[in-house]
Amino acid sequence: MSTFHFIKNDEYDETLTMAETLVSDKEDLIHKAVGWMLREVGKRDKNTEEAFLKKHYRNMPRTMLRYAIEQFPEDTRQQYLRGTMK
Repeated sequence: MSTFHFIKNDEYDETLTMAETLVSDKEDLIHKAVGWMLREVGKRDKNTEEAFLKKHYRNMPRTMLRYAIEQFPEDTRQQYLRGTMK
């Protein structure tokens, strides 16, 4: 959440770098926060969010992924959740 200022200003590098670092974090609250940040990036730049997800979604904690894809169309969400997104 500390990078929301950057997200609001369409600067995503800090958020994505932090998200990449936190993909392996063990804390559920961190998973929620990172998923939320990714979702906020996607509201402004869907391509940037999807590029990050396609690289990391198979290794992301389920909670983080669910928060990040919450607003995606159902069929796309299901592909991510099943691990079949290309």
